Amino acid sequence: MAQVIPSKMTAEVHRDFVVFLIGMRINKPWKIHKWLPVFLAMPRMLKELEAHPESGFLGYINGLGVIVQYWQSFDHLEAYARSTDRQHWPAWVAFNKRTGNSRGDVGLWHETYQARAGEYETLYSGMPPTGLGKVGKLVPASGGRDSARARFTARAQSPEAAR
Repeated sequence: MAQVIPSKMTAEVHRDFVVFLIGMRINKPWKIHKWLPVFLAMPRMLKELEAHPESGFLGYINGLGVIVQYWQSFDHLEAYARSTDRQHWPAWVAFNKRTGNSRGDVGLWHETYQARAGEYETLYSGMPPTGLGKVGKLVPASGGRDSARARFTARAQSPEAAR
């Protein structure tokens, strides 16, 4: 287990990145044959992505009902999603065959956000490195980084954000 940092920290990521949220909703729990394969596919994909940093995958957080993924770019995310020799595409094709016209049995959703360098804000208090704090560099959230507004303003004005 990662060690907790007992102070307020913020993350610095000096380049653009993509945040990808993905989730599953079991609408009909008794139709286990529809949702179990989906449920089991994601851990395999995450393991595959962690083993291939060249894919552009930066890391993830696994929460209740949602997984937050960080990517170098949308192009990297799309290349993985459409690659026929990786875990995602065959799982997606199988899901579509399995569900057919019964889309109401299990729900899938995702949202993708492009974050520009300097156009994000983070705070971690009493946490191990997580989220962007695991992907980027953790620094104390003090002085000029003491408030959310100060972190936004400092990042927007930093030379790295202009790159």
